[in-house]
Amino acid sequence: MDIRVGDILTMKKAHPCGEKRWQVLRTGMDFKLRCLGCGHEVMGARSKFERNIRAVARKEAGEEAR
Repeated sequence: MDIRVGDILTMKKAHPCGEKRWQVLRTGMDFKLRCLGCGHEVMGARSKFERNIRAVARKEAGEEAR
């Protein structure tokens, strides 16, 4: 699965704050994610997070310049 820093992941289950969307802060063997609801940051195994991803929203290269 092609996940990049800055992507917004929509997960199958909601965080305890109620938000399902997370921003990717770091990739590699591990992911570091920030909850878009409360700002909580978590780090965990890539394989664990990839199983729970429902959708990936990516900024296009042209959109970042605005």
